[in-house]
Amino acid sequence: MTGRSGAAGSSRDLVVICAANSWDTPVRLHDRQLAEHLAELVPVLYVDPPLSWLTPIRQRELGTALSEPRLRFLCPRLARLTPVVPPFPLRPGMVRLTAALLRRALRRTLSTLGCESVLALVATSPLLPVFGACGERSRVYWAQDDLAAGADLLGIAADRLALGERRLGEEADVIVAANPVLAAVWERRGRAVELIPYGCDAAAFAGTDEAPFPTDVDLPRPIAGFVGHVGDRIDLALLDAVAARGRSVLLVGPRHPRFEVDRLGALLARPNVTWVGAKRFEELSSYLRVIDVGLVPYTRSGFNVGSFPLKTLEYLAAGRAVVATDLPAHRWLATDLVTIADGPEAFANAVDAALESSGDPHEVELRRRFAAQHSWSERARAFARVLNHPTMRPQGVGA
Repeated sequence: MTGRSGAAGSSRDLVVICAANSWDTPVRLHDRQLAEHLAELVPVLYVDPPLSWLTPIRQRELGTALSEPRLRFLCPRLARLTPVVPPFPLRPGMVRLTAALLRRALRRTLSTLGCESVLALVATSPLLPVFGACGERSRVYWAQDDLAAGADLLGIAADRLALGERRLGEEADVIVAANPVLAAVWERRGRAVELIPYGCDAAAFAGTDEAPFPTDVDLPRPIAGFVGHVGDRIDLALLDAVAARGRSVLLVGPRHPRFEVDRLGALLARPNVTWVGAKRFEELSSYLRVIDVGLVPYTRSGFNVGSFPLKTLEYLAAGRAVVATDLPAHRWLATDLVTIADGPEAFANAVDAALESSGDPHEVELRRRFAAQHSWSERARAFARVLNHPTMRPQGVGA
């Protein structure tokens, strides 16, 4: 195919990923991580969730995409498409129009790239049917989370999400589950499922101990830290229990404005607690450098139970000890490098114990080795095997 990049390759090996998250999210999420690493094996077209001109009002960081070309070549084997649609794209009265515009954008983009068909189309949204839009040889449903269980978090009716999930599963040739709970759900429905959990960018955190110290943290060591969204997925009682013992607590990530306003305000008012707000992925190593124990203080909500926390492996890749609540994803990892504890007292006890031994050089090395076994490079190779392409020739998206 002929595209703007001028790189050479076979259009029939293109993989189209209709992502659940925009490329521009402050944290480099799983969609982008997989795309970047899969592009080392096969050309990839990353498709942002449809964006409207009103989207940046609520998500300011996504506004840049509106001022850039809709199709951008990020590197020789990776391109990005940003579909632009009318406002409120997922509302019941608008979703059919959104889906039609998305499918049209896909067809036009493939025409621009000179593609008549592609290797695989990877779908993630239960509300936007895209299968068949690309003449794809394989239809892959990437089941990332239990979306129906997280309906309240997403602000979408659970029955709409559940119906869409079932439709995607029925239409897919292959179902890839991101965690063991979702894999079990689809197996009970009689479908063969490939379990490919999220990975981590082990290389990005390998130099954590040499990263520059952050300038906005002035807490005495040792420090227990949480990196992620400060919102409804968190059990604040666990963080309260850790802070109540006088331990330094660092929170890194965006804060939901309506999440437990009074309780979170009381926690942040403690002199041994610091919240530094959202940070770019490239800055996280600096904050992990001053964190001695990484925390995953998640509730056992249906959404959390059916998810795979990225931060668990990222802490380990940085060489940090981990204390986490009892979720199936953590059990699946099957390692004593992650201490599992539920309830405020047990969680605080586990943090106390972890802080005492967090810097042991042997343990640090074990954590990093373990994380490397679960890298995004390994996950991308697993995806490639699912697509029946265990080895890929070098080639370009715009070829």
